[in-house]
Amino acid sequence: MATLKLVFITLLYITASLTIASCAKEQKNENTDSSVNEGSKKKKVTYDGRSLIIDGKRELLFSGSVHYPRVPPEAWSSIIDKSRRGGINVIQTYIFWNAHEPEKGKFKVDPEYDFVKFMQICHDKGLYVTLRLGPFIQAEWNHGGLPYWLREVPDIIFRSNNEPFKKYMKEYATTVVKMLKDANLFAPQGGPIILAQIENEYNHIQRAFREEGDNYVQWAANMAVSLDVGVPWIMCKQTDAPDPVINACNGRHCGDTFSGPNKPHKPALWTENWTAQYRVFGDPPSQRSAEDIAFSVARFFSKNGSLVNYYMYHGGTNFGRTSSAFSTTRYYDEAPLDEFGLPRDPKWSHLRDVHKALNLCRKALFGCGTTVTKLSQHHEITVYERPGSDLCSAFITNNHTKTAATLEFRGSKYYLPPRSISILPDCKTVIASQHNSRNFKKSSQANNHKWEVFTESIPDPKDIPVSLNVPIELYSLLKDTTDYAWYTTSFKLTPEDLSKKNEITPVLRIMSLGHSLLAYVNGEFIGSNHGTHEEKGFELQKAVKLKEGVNTIAILASTVGLPDSGAYMEHRYAGPKSIQILGLNSGKVDLTYNGWGTKVGIQGEELSIFTEKGSKNVQWQQVQGTGKTLSWYKTSFSTPEGRDPVAIKMTGMGKGMVWINGKSIGRHWMSFLSPLGTPTQSEYHIPRFFLNPTDNLLVVFEEEKANPKDIEIVTVDRDTICSVITENHPAHISSWESKGGKFQSVVQNPVPSATLSCPLFKTVKAVEFASFGDPTGICGDFVMGKCDAPTTKQLVEQHCLGKNSCNVPFDKATFTQGKDACPEVMKILAIQLKCDF
Repeated sequence: MATLKLVFITLLYITASLTIASCAKEQKNENTDSSVNEGSKKKKVTYDGRSLIIDGKRELLFSGSVHYPRVPPEAWSSIIDKSRRGGINVIQTYIFWNAHEPEKGKFKVDPEYDFVKFMQICHDKGLYVTLRLGPFIQAEWNHGGLPYWLREVPDIIFRSNNEPFKKYMKEYATTVVKMLKDANLFAPQGGPIILAQIENEYNHIQRAFREEGDNYVQWAANMAVSLDVGVPWIMCKQTDAPDPVINACNGRHCGDTFSGPNKPHKPALWTENWTAQYRVFGDPPSQRSAEDIAFSVARFFSKNGSLVNYYMYHGGTNFGRTSSAFSTTRYYDEAPLDEFGLPRDPKWSHLRDVHKALNLCRKALFGCGTTVTKLSQHHEITVYERPGSDLCSAFITNNHTKTAATLEFRGSKYYLPPRSISILPDCKTVIASQHNSRNFKKSSQANNHKWEVFTESIPDPKDIPVSLNVPIELYSLLKDTTDYAWYTTSFKLTPEDLSKKNEITPVLRIMSLGHSLLAYVNGEFIGSNHGTHEEKGFELQKAVKLKEGVNTIAILASTVGLPDSGAYMEHRYAGPKSIQILGLNSGKVDLTYNGWGTKVGIQGEELSIFTEKGSKNVQWQQVQGTGKTLSWYKTSFSTPEGRDPVAIKMTGMGKGMVWINGKSIGRHWMSFLSPLGTPTQSEYHIPRFFLNPTDNLLVVFEEEKANPKDIEIVTVDRDTICSVITENHPAHISSWESKGGKFQSVVQNPVPSATLSCPLFKTVKAVEFASFGDPTGICGDFVMGKCDAPTTKQLVEQHCLGKNSCNVPFDKATFTQGKDACPEVMKILAIQLKCDF
């Protein structure tokens, strides 16, 4: 009679065991040459229909996207270390063309953008690298990585079979590849790069160019292969990727949505498994659960996948003006490593444990044949097995999103929650991951602010001579050197033009192609408006006071990043399109063709008043209440205590930019509220590497009327750690290992346990919540149930206080001491600890 084996974890349940003593050795591809220069570190990289083959061996590749421009160079090593500890063995990064060639023909590698050094650090840490060359990268990066000057090349059409574009694309690709070759960074040279990507999700726009799109795909593939880098090339989301280029999947569930390689001799690769959703200003919070990501990964590897890349593994920060149109400064904060580089649990540890479980199956995945048994529409069992040996791994899948299932496999029954997958090399081991909660704490020594203010003057048309008949298009005016430009004009009104009735007031109407603007009439602010990520254009209509004689209009138009997606990006436009006065006795007056003067940038930028030296170029005044529009606010603050990451909470502010010691930490936009009535982003990352040992200069440019009094400098931690397990959890996967060809326990008596670990160098200072019974809630917000074992907190304190990590065994007898108040209730152990130095 089959026995019922109950196990539980939300959405993902992984069991794993392995008997390896009699397993045959892993089979190598017989058609693959051994590595170049046997015994050296040089590695030959090839592929077949099952996987990449590195140095003659197959590997399960768990990759994470980390972008070097979004992380201060001083933090590269730490972020890569944390990625490696999360089970990552490949780092994926784009090369950001516009960061390296902002001026045509002047390719440079500044220290903060030194991709060679970044990849060398990956190599030193023992990680491989996937090079995403672009040149178009999207990535919610300004202009999709393409330099602005490319727009001004005569007759150019981006990403098409267009000779000017192909010329500069090839020059760029050749330059980057030469730098990497000179540094010996490709695997056949002994370096870490095992894959290279050309283009990026081109299928999205290919049809827009018809046959020239098809021709461009062929040209791009051939050009890339001709660079002779010695590693395979890939194209993501490119179903017609020409040989020998591999087509790869991007998405959330490539195990089910990927149609597969377009040729049987190419492996199944997943280049972007989206760990969350990037945010644009105006978005509400969004997230993707750790369990859903883990399920998707297990599903993909159960169906012959061999490489998954988490996009992003660490998103980082869009410093300065680097984000694309309307994208927030914070990038992919919901990734396994959050914006501040702190492990986000359960996502970080959950995926780490998935990698461990899949690695226990590695020999079977690469050395055995596969059978798939479809039990129903939602249930199936995939078995990797070599007949006549003990080598066998199985994946049992419940793909139903709402209903749990009990499935039978080889004489045993397995309980699977909705949308879950169990991995069984032979016995049982389950994931039970730690959770944590992020805290923003007001710094005790960095908030004694004394604010000063300098306000921009509103230009008069006399100061900006008329240069054009109509307002010039904004992108071409700014050339990506600033967010701001002034448009000015003047017009005369006679007494007959003005209404004689008090209830009739003239209205200024401005139609704009985006992204935002502030309008002034006769030097007085009358209003502002902005577009959105989805609809860049907008209309501003405001009642205005006009006078007999000369009236002036000044418009400060601004962009919030350049576009980063779609066909014909070179033909996107922004800025004022038409300007009219309505409600005059003489009728509507169209000022669009009235003659306009323009001025790029604002005074504070020109004088660099966000720097210590530049701040002396203007006269600052003490802040007294709410300031005027277009004001600069300056203060100093002490470096926050401790070693935790630092952020600035922009409470009370509107829209603008923030500088710390002369370095821009990006755009803030607190007044653009989400549908929930809150700002999309309230805290902005200040890398500690930007801070001085003591005093620091903080400068905020604010477009709107605001008061900086409520701005706070805060420290950031994930020192609130939690674990939730049930009585049906088997032992944690850390209880097992594969050693010397045998799967074995690393503890004397593997039992379910709550496993918790403080961040580096910190220890458990307090047990904030502990309940054995029926607690509810989430980490940081637990609620005691109706049947709690009274000694739970004391027992947890005995196991955890004063320690960096602890394990609390799930032992019902110990917790209840024979006095179970509700024996019919499935027991849950929920623990919340506070860590500190």
